[in-house]
Amino acid sequence: MDVHAAVVHSFDAPPRYEPFDLPAPTDEDQELIDVLAVGLHPRVRTGASGSHYTSTGKLPMVPGVDGVGRREDGRLVYFVADDGLAGSMATRTVIDCRRSIPLPDGADAVKIAAAMNPAMSSWVALRRRVPIEAGQSVLILGATGNAGQMAVQVAKRLGAGRVVGAGRDRARLAALPGIGADATVALTDDADATAADLAKEAAEVDLVIDYLWGKPASDAIMALLRARTDRSRALDWIQIGSMAGPTIELPSAALRSANFRLQGNGQGAVSTRAYLEQLPSLVAEIESGGIAVTAAPVPLADVESAWNAPEVPGVRTVLVS
Repeated sequence: MDVHAAVVHSFDAPPRYEPFDLPAPTDEDQELIDVLAVGLHPRVRTGASGSHYTSTGKLPMVPGVDGVGRREDGRLVYFVADDGLAGSMATRTVIDCRRSIPLPDGADAVKIAAAMNPAMSSWVALRRRVPIEAGQSVLILGATGNAGQMAVQVAKRLGAGRVVGAGRDRARLAALPGIGADATVALTDDADATAADLAKEAAEVDLVIDYLWGKPASDAIMALLRARTDRSRALDWIQIGSMAGPTIELPSAALRSANFRLQGNGQGAVSTRAYLEQLPSLVAEIESGGIAVTAAPVPLADVESAWNAPEVPGVRTVLVS
């Protein structure tokens, strides 16, 4: 079978484009498809470095957690890679059909490959994990990252009455009102000033979507709880990413002195089936332009240079076959 893939031979080096011996489908739920587009997401990078919590440590491996492909009958599908199969960064791959959804005729494969992974975290969080109610307010912690920017749009599309975006990149903070943010907070090295700004703009939010964790999260939790007018009113904190660190220090009083509910959203917290049930509506939003994305297509054969290239803020690299 003539297949080329991005192959990881060392967790300390980028993948190389080379021939790959792809195993054939082993049961009726598996299918061989042509891969059209695969997003180079942060989740893909952590998997390829062996640092993601789902990593098995086995090499060689083909990275890639999702993608857009074409079935033998010509139909397009969006698929989520099975942990037990090769990843999606290949010219062809085997998918578990139960982890795929059909796409509309003429769907933009590159745009969908770029947007689905970063958008689905907040989409599933606000539709499945803690379903948002119309008019509720949301704080996006880490709103200047790609997933955070999409979360601002997602929250608005799902009915948030007020969205506050918090992040470190001031240029990207300044752009957030243009995609739906009602207020922004700069996360700075001045802890007291940052806490005061968070208290001013976000003390009364109903939900927090957190892509940072680490010290920014622990500081923000305490800043919000201390400033909250009614501590018995629920504050749902949805932990999704850990860009600022894998752990936090949190006083036990934070959990006893307020109606503060902390939970995660990711692989394991929500079943694959539950994720997939939410994706057709997300595809519709992306296709209609309700959730905007900027994609930069790069040939899969150039994966090594794309891997090493500096990331452009607000742009998602997509490898195309």
